[in-house]
Amino acid sequence: MGESKDTSNLKRLEKRLKAARQRRDDRGPGQDGRSSSGASTSGMAVGLRIAVEILAGLAVGVGIGLLLDHWLGTQPWMLILFFILGAGASMVNVMRTARELERRAEEERKRGSNTGPEQ
Repeated sequence: MGESKDTSNLKRLEKRLKAARQRRDDRGPGQDGRSSSGASTSGMAVGLRIAVEILAGLAVGVGIGLLLDHWLGTQPWMLILFFILGAGASMVNVMRTARELERRAEEERKRGSNTGPEQ
């Protein structure tokens, strides 16, 4: 008795999944805020990525500076130097990320204009 009910529930679930997948495929790429590769390019995702790039570069620079200062006894000169180097590395990474995102957006625009309706 319980098995037949489970089987019918599974069949209904399978039908619903197929219908949902079909609706998703019918929409096509780019209509749900994602690119065709599934990567999200929302503003929040971009902002968080850039924030992590900046924080990581600064943290590495400060960490190396503190370690070298402790090891060489040059407080605070290595900290200052590596903080500046970490900030520079962070800005380079942010610029690289921005170029990559711009390139992806341009590819999406080209792909969208090639597959769009002709006028």
